[in-house]
Amino acid sequence: MTQFSTPLSYKAAGVDIDAGDALVERIKPLAKKTMREGVLAGIGGFGALFEVPKRYKEPVLVSGTDGVGTKLKLAFEWQMHDTVGIDLVAMSVNDVLVQGAEPLFFLDYFACGKLDVDTAAAVVGGIAKGCELSGCALIGGETAEMPGMYPAGEYDLAGFAVGAVEKSKILTGADVKPGDVVLGLASSGVHSNGFSLVRKCIERAGDSAPTMLDGKPFKNALMEPTRLYVKNVLAALSAHPIKALAHITGGGLLENIPRVLPDGTAAHLVKGSWPQTELFAWLQKTAGIDDFEMNRTFNNGIGMVVVIDAANAAACAATLRAAGETVYQIGAIAERGANAAVVVA
Repeated sequence: MTQFSTPLSYKAAGVDIDAGDALVERIKPLAKKTMREGVLAGIGGFGALFEVPKRYKEPVLVSGTDGVGTKLKLAFEWQMHDTVGIDLVAMSVNDVLVQGAEPLFFLDYFACGKLDVDTAAAVVGGIAKGCELSGCALIGGETAEMPGMYPAGEYDLAGFAVGAVEKSKILTGADVKPGDVVLGLASSGVHSNGFSLVRKCIERAGDSAPTMLDGKPFKNALMEPTRLYVKNVLAALSAHPIKALAHITGGGLLENIPRVLPDGTAAHLVKGSWPQTELFAWLQKTAGIDDFEMNRTFNNGIGMVVVIDAANAAACAATLRAAGETVYQIGAIAERGANAAVVVA
């Protein structure tokens, strides 16, 4: 048998257990800020324990999972790691919200080739901030250091949220009918979808890219994290008979609104009923695409859609505006004709 004079260790193979332990210690106080009713055991165990709050009479659990996508490539290139964690949380909790559910807890997965504690702590700090802003607890996660799996300086993120809703209050969109009003809640920017095209636009623009967009430095405007609609929309749900919600993610307005409409109905969106920001105007001009492609690729300025009957639309919009949302009446529900599009923009 061949004898080797130099022993091999896990660290020599590329996995630094001490760095992982240091990250956990950095994460603990961040996670502690997100604690809420129901948490029985969180960070540090093999599994996190959560008790559904007793105020629910017939709780139905709602789960959602997502990542951040190729927006991470810009985070690597521009060394902007502190907000992509908010994106990660938002993509899942906003989806859970659409069912009428209150997000309860969140878990994340951070994978890299070589663990940089400062970078990972910045990312997880964003995750904790997103959880804090949406009222859900960060109760667990996984940090995976896998040498050879990722290029130096790069990582990947995934996460999932679990929420709860009273069985009688689940939003299905089944009672949406012609004449109902479509409200649009403004997005904070591109959010986390369409970045493969965004990156092509940056590449095409080169040195001619603007220094500022919508009052923010160019990079900050593009990296602005996904808006968290949870607390404000939950407040509106408790006060108004909202019929359906749609989170505008991949596929834009044209692909996401139909997911909450019953057969035989269509959403007629009014062009110009909400303003196009400098950011989206620059993307459209640089990409050279028409309005249809903009509305199918990006949120195009609307991150969440609310469907409500006409009699309650103004009051609902007022509640949302008072909470800090920018709200536009962007269209109405109509009967869907034969071979007609589900969303007409």
